[in-house]
Amino acid sequence: MSASLDWSASAELYSSVATFKSRNSRYQRFPSAAEAIRFAIEEMPRATLRSVALECGDERYEGEAIRELYHAPDYPLQRGKR
Repeated sequence: MSASLDWSASAELYSSVATFKSRNSRYQRFPSAAEAIRFAIEEMPRATLRSVALECGDERYEGEAIRELYHAPDYPLQRGKR
């Protein structure tokens, strides 16, 4: 799955519900896809992952696909406790 993902490319997280710290925030940009994925898995409440989408270039990943990227063998960042 992650073979086409450039971990260092900038990425955006979108939410269909208010899942970020601010109730009005439904979009957040990250300097790398790896950082966006780490934020989605380690910082956001687990129950909200199903309503989150990650966009990186022409690729779009939703819900559990983001978790799969986080657990991919080539994920470049150190994983946290989740």
